[in-house]
Amino acid sequence: MKHISYSELKTWAECPWKHKLSYIERVRKFIGNEFTAFGRAIHAVCENVVVCEQEELTDEEFFDLSFRKELKALNEEDLDKKLVVDMQQQGHIIIPQIAPYLKAHFGSYEVVSIEERLYEGIDFAMPLERKFKGFIDLVIKTDDDKYHIIDWKSCSWGWKREKRTDKLITYQLTLYKKFWCAKHEIDPSMVETHFALLKRTAKEKNVEIFRVTSGERKMKNALKLLNDAIINIEKQNFVKNRKSCDYCEFNNTEHCKR
Repeated sequence: MKHISYSELKTWAECPWKHKLSYIERVRKFIGNEFTAFGRAIHAVCENVVVCEQEELTDEEFFDLSFRKELKALNEEDLDKKLVVDMQQQGHIIIPQIAPYLKAHFGSYEVVSIEERLYEGIDFAMPLERKFKGFIDLVIKTDDDKYHIIDWKSCSWGWKREKRTDKLITYQLTLYKKFWCAKHEIDPSMVETHFALLKRTAKEKNVEIFRVTSGERKMKNALKLLNDAIINIEKQNFVKNRKSCDYCEFNNTEHCKR
């Protein structure tokens, strides 16, 4: 274990045994579906929209190409053909709204980075010398000299309040902020974090950005969770969390019996 990502941390927090299967034994049950294919394709388009790249194709054409590529990696017999057609149309509705919404929400801004890689040392994990690994979708800087870390999330019609405030979900941005500031030696008070929702089935306003705050207490709690995960993974403490079984891909398989 040389590094840990937010996805790995989230898996460990949900169930240490699931983490063992996924990251230690490398058991892979879930290879993706129409929703993950859509998410990856629309993420790729967001990069092009922000920097105005891909001049050979329109953003919609680039999305179609990316979506087809992602779908080809799946089992065609398992695909819901109607859902795929609906998603393609939904993508075309979302794409023209991305750039105008960013402009309306943030005003004038400059792009600092896209898909920026984090691979920063975790001080409190010493002497284990572990690093935090991640990729930040978008960082921009506004006229007030503040930086904004943005993570794109594709979804159906939106997120309920419970999900918007779920600590395990929002810790992603908390940790991104922590290690991005450490990487660039930037005062955390000058950095804000946001989720950008790309809503497939919303009747209007298919793009929504909302801020996630990360105060001192929240930062401390996120880092404690990270530290606990590293220590327990290192000690190979992989206890099953029975409360997370219902939606687990390994539930009632040869890998995990209740």
